[in-house]
Amino acid sequence: MSDFRAKRAPIAPGRSIQPVANARPPAPSGREKRRGVRVNSRVPIAVEWAAGGQSLRKEAQTRVVGPYGCMLVLPMNLEVEQTIQLTNMVNRQTNSGVIVWRGQERAEGWELGIELINPQMGFWGLDL
Repeated sequence: MSDFRAKRAPIAPGRSIQPVANARPPAPSGREKRRGVRVNSRVPIAVEWAAGGQSLRKEAQTRVVGPYGCMLVLPMNLEVEQTIQLTNMVNRQTNSGVIVWRGQERAEGWELGIELINPQMGFWGLDL
């Protein structure tokens, strides 16, 4: 019968194995960098923001939602770092957010990545 136990290489007398000082695991790629699950979901929302001393409001839909934010399409071209107020039109919850990414312009508006400033469990009405 064979012995399947791992065999160690012999160590030369006077030498020891030392860990590599600067060894780091490889950087995460793609989805591993995400802080939470993302789900394709169209949630009707209202977006409010201040511009020129007045409060503006537009209704939109999300395309992707996650516990820390969403990607939505809005018929207005807002700036990255703009602070906004989101209202989920289904459950009437509100949450502040900031635009962190602006994508392509589509027929129905601009793709915008939103990070929620104070994420609330259940804000999207989905199990995430």
